[in-house]
Amino acid sequence: MAKNKENEKMIREEAGRKGGETTSRNHDKEFFQEIGEKGGKATSKSQNKEFFREIGEKGGKASNKNSNS
Repeated sequence: MAKNKENEKMIREEAGRKGGETTSRNHDKEFFQEIGEKGGKATSKSQNKEFFREIGEKGGKASNKNSNS
């Protein structure tokens, strides 16, 4: 039974990848900028300063690790 669950997951992953590729081909840079802006506005309405402070710290740590390589 575990194999079936694993195979099902791979099928979903493949479908998601193909859907993403199709979306990428059908839309231009402006489309992705617009949906990114909408998502950013929605996030800023639903989250507080602490949320942004935490993700900023995480991003800074990841960036710092990458620059030390």
